[in-house]
Amino acid sequence: MHWAKGKTVLVTGGTQGIGQATAALLREAGAIVHVTGTRAAASDYDSDLVGMTYHCVDMAQPAGRTMLAAAFTELDVLINNAGTTRDDEYEIEAFRQVIEINLNAVMDLTSRLFPLLKAVGGPVVNVGSAASFLSLKDTPAYTASKAGLLGLTRVLGDRWARDGVRVNMIAPGYIETRMTARSRRDADFEKRVLGAVPMRRWGAPREIGEAILFLASPAASYMTGQSLIIDGGLMLR
Repeated sequence: MHWAKGKTVLVTGGTQGIGQATAALLREAGAIVHVTGTRAAASDYDSDLVGMTYHCVDMAQPAGRTMLAAAFTELDVLINNAGTTRDDEYEIEAFRQVIEINLNAVMDLTSRLFPLLKAVGGPVVNVGSAASFLSLKDTPAYTASKAGLLGLTRVLGDRWARDGVRVNMIAPGYIETRMTARSRRDADFEKRVLGAVPMRRWGAPREIGEAILFLASPAASYMTGQSLIIDGGLMLR
């Protein structure tokens, strides 16, 4: 991954799970890695964030996104990974909060950073979900936001193609992250998951990170507005 050496990369939500695995891969490749999180300091996380620049940002707040964008004078790659889900998404305020973080924040931050990306032909990778294509009936906001992110990826990929900014999306299936920890502790739920996934296992965050790096790399130079599903075969069912 020599392409990443010396590149300035921002991974939102890069402190845990898929984001942290992606940030670690970029660090290993010699990139200058920036990550965001909601805790006061990087030391408040158990994750290995050594060598990364940490930004404490509440992605639900426009002011926080404004300050984050203003922190950069150059940027080579943007990875929109920050996201959330809640148990009470059928309540309208919870619904709004999830949409704000998972979809509105992506549009806001990406638009603010677009001039820097345009200057270098830098790519954007959005982290969607298998829920971009499927119904997760217990999480209407999460499902709607990830479906919206699929559409947004297509629109921005189309709009910015002539500017040299590629915009693609990764769509993970069931991955071993903090967000899925409770589900993985539910034996009945896990049995259903493994029964639906042809590869009969949960994915690892690093497996998604590798695919994100592919989309960000010159190897994907003729791809834009596309979604790449990494789900162990879930969508085949």
